[in-house]
Amino acid sequence: MSTKIAGSFSLFTIIVLFYGAVALPAFAGTHEFWRNATVYFLLTDRFNNAEPGNDLNYQRNAQAALLRGFEGGDIKGVTQQIEAGYFNRLGVDAIWTTPLIEQVHGYDESDNLTYAYHGYWPKDWTAIDANFGTEQEFAEMIAAAHKNGIRIVMDVIINHTGPETKQDTLWPSDWVRTMPVCNWRSYQQNVSCALATSLTDVLTESEQDTPLPSILTDKWKKEGRLEQELAELEEFFSRTGYPKAPKYYIVKWLTDWVREYGIDGFRVDTAKHVEPEIWSVLKKESELALAQWREQNPERLAGDLPFYMVAEVFNWGVDGFKSANPQTHAYDYGDKQVQFFDYGFDAMINMGFVAHISQDSETLFSQYDAQLHHPSFRSKGILNYIGSHDDQDSWDRERQQTWQSAFKLMMAPGGVQIYYGDELARPMLVPKAYGDAALRANMNWQDLTQPETQALLAHWQKLGQFRQQFVAVGAGKHQMLNDAPYVFSRQLEGFDSVVVAEMSVGEKQIDVAKVFEEGSTLKDYYSGEVVQVVSGRVRFSSPYRWVLMATADR
Repeated sequence: MSTKIAGSFSLFTIIVLFYGAVALPAFAGTHEFWRNATVYFLLTDRFNNAEPGNDLNYQRNAQAALLRGFEGGDIKGVTQQIEAGYFNRLGVDAIWTTPLIEQVHGYDESDNLTYAYHGYWPKDWTAIDANFGTEQEFAEMIAAAHKNGIRIVMDVIINHTGPETKQDTLWPSDWVRTMPVCNWRSYQQNVSCALATSLTDVLTESEQDTPLPSILTDKWKKEGRLEQELAELEEFFSRTGYPKAPKYYIVKWLTDWVREYGIDGFRVDTAKHVEPEIWSVLKKESELALAQWREQNPERLAGDLPFYMVAEVFNWGVDGFKSANPQTHAYDYGDKQVQFFDYGFDAMINMGFVAHISQDSETLFSQYDAQLHHPSFRSKGILNYIGSHDDQDSWDRERQQTWQSAFKLMMAPGGVQIYYGDELARPMLVPKAYGDAALRANMNWQDLTQPETQALLAHWQKLGQFRQQFVAVGAGKHQMLNDAPYVFSRQLEGFDSVVVAEMSVGEKQIDVAKVFEEGSTLKDYYSGEVVQVVSGRVRFSSPYRWVLMATADR
């Protein structure tokens, strides 16, 4: 990479690296922070354009199809909103960005003239794409996030390179395959195949020494960093003993970003399309890299947490959604089942939430509570969402149920993923936009001039800040306290307890005797009203439908 950390390792680091060759211990459980976390997922190109000067690079000047070219959003734009406090006011614990590595320069003609604005068509895992910004701006974004108590989750890819284009040469056959195209009917037909005719599948099954492709070596030589990159690779393979096979090269390149900048976690793209053993390797090497970075950066984000890894396994979901085994929560390929939690993952993206959210709140919450606290799943993490960049079944794409959707998502057991613009009712249906492009419109900052958008954002902010302050919301045990009006509690031993209600507007009273002691001073974190428990109840007036009750000492 371009700014590789140099210098000798300390004794601590040497010890860590030595033990890095030992197999990972059995999964011990996901940290409570991540089981309750609010993760904000954004397409960097579509979020905020703070530097118009980087909008056009690599001669990407062809006219793309609607929403299938670069729109100008950049790393600097994310930093700008971090420093403005946008994420803190929303209660965001971590920001997940789409991949920022250098993308193929050309466009895919087979896909309605599409450029790699989304970040999922890698060209060089060791560089930042100039359309997104610079490596220095990447470092500044992470530093700004950490300064504001926010963690950074980087989207990563091992499964495939970008497509061949007029500007981008096909990778050699000892690195990738283009055939067969996956038919999804078996384990092999998900793993040892190309996801599409336009994508080249990395030979992740290979354990054979493979030379670097000239695509990279020629590029690095031209950029004046070939010797440095080769020396780093020799050091990596000498330390680890891994063969010089494609997947291990990529592991090295990905974990360098952790080692150099202190990235807090990875969201792994297309996890089910790769042999799962490599994810254990990636997790191990990421943990070592983060330990090294922390040792060299003592003034870092307070409250060190283990390196976090969340998997995108398409069609996996809680409660046996589609291809998930309802008893073991393993992914079922038809002829083989894989338990991704056994391969270094702390969480799985829950694609079932968009199907389950149509249920009433209590059915939804009690169903998830039963699943997440069952012995087979206890202390594992999920990320629920209502909108996604590639899920055509995203919930309420017409944005007709925005307030209730926010409540159900943010109060659901488990971690949550806010998809950029959920909080502003960003359009998810764009006329004439082909396929998933309709899910990826530009962030609708302009709508913040509208009172209704301001009110919706305030709703999300109250829910998000409450979840952030009280880890029991996502990680605690759920119990319904009353049916009508609907009142429930969440309690997490050793942490905190909360009571949440949906009620009619006007004077309210809630029985909280099962949760809070007589005389306790409580606060409704939605309205801000402070009350006391008298005869097991709290009485208050509020102009809002929602009540977010907890101790008043936060």
